[in-house]
Order: sequence, then structure tokens, then C-alpha cells
Amino acid sequence: MTGDPREAARAAKAKAVLERVKRDEEGLLSSSMGRAADHFSGRDAPEGDTVELWGRRIGRALSLVGVVLLAWWLGHQLKIW
Repeated sequence: MTGDPREAARAAKAKAVLERVKRDEEGLLSSSMGRAADHFSGRDAPEGDTVELWGRRIGRALSLVGVVLLAWWLGHQLKIW
């Protein structure tokens, strides 16, 4: 560094921006994964209703399998694989 106060201010600002981007990126990924885990585990089912809980878990697992199978079928039809 040349000791220029403007250069030091720019470097500090750039460092702060990079730290903020890193913090926001980690929060986005972890919150998305947390919401997906909550969704597939059926945490939104009524408390104490095990039939509803397992029905949601089974239905959501089957829907995920269906999406994967449809994606595979589409790829096969388009000759991607």
C-alpha cells in the first residue's frame, strides 16, 4: 500500500462487502436446506396426529420420486441420456 487514505478506505469497504456476501450466501443455503428438511419431514402437520404426519411424509417422498422419474423420462425422450 502507498499509505493513501482513500486507498485504505476502498480496501476496507471492499473487505466489508466481501464479508457481507459470504455471510448472506451461507444464510441462503442453510435456510433453504432447513426449509426443505422441514417440508419433507412433515413438520407442518397438526401436533399429535401421527396419521397426518406419516401421510404427508409418504406423499412428499412419492412426489419427489415422481419428479425424478419424470425428469429421467424427459431426458430419455429428448435423447439427453
